[in-house]
Amino acid sequence: MSETILMERVTLADLRRVAELASLELSAGEEHSLLRDLNSILDYVAELNEIDTSTVAAMAQVGEALGNDSDPRAWLRSDVVAPSLHRERVMASPDSDGTFFKVPKVIER
Repeated sequence: MSETILMERVTLADLRRVAELASLELSAGEEHSLLRDLNSILDYVAELNEIDTSTVAAMAQVGEALGNDSDPRAWLRSDVVAPSLHRERVMASPDSDGTFFKVPKVIER
C-alpha cells in the first residue's frame, strides 16, 4: 500500500524569495507563469507518488542495469597521469597578477 505524500503549494512569497536569492528580476507576468508551472510540477509529482511501485525492483547502480560487469573498474575510465600546463605559461595571461586570475565582480551584496 503506497503512502500518500502531500505536496505543499509554492506561494508567491516563496517564489519571490528564491528569485531574490538567485538575483532574478521577474515581471508580474513571469511570476504568475512560474508560480503556475512550479505548482503544476508539484501536482504531477504528487500524482506519480500515487503509483504502486512495490513490485518494482530497486536499482542500486545504473551500470548494473545496463548489463555491464559488476566490477566498477570495467565501466569507469582508468586514471592516467598526463602532463598539465606549466604554471608560468598560464599565469602569463594579461588577466593574471602572477598568482591569481582577475575576474569581474559578480556578487553585488
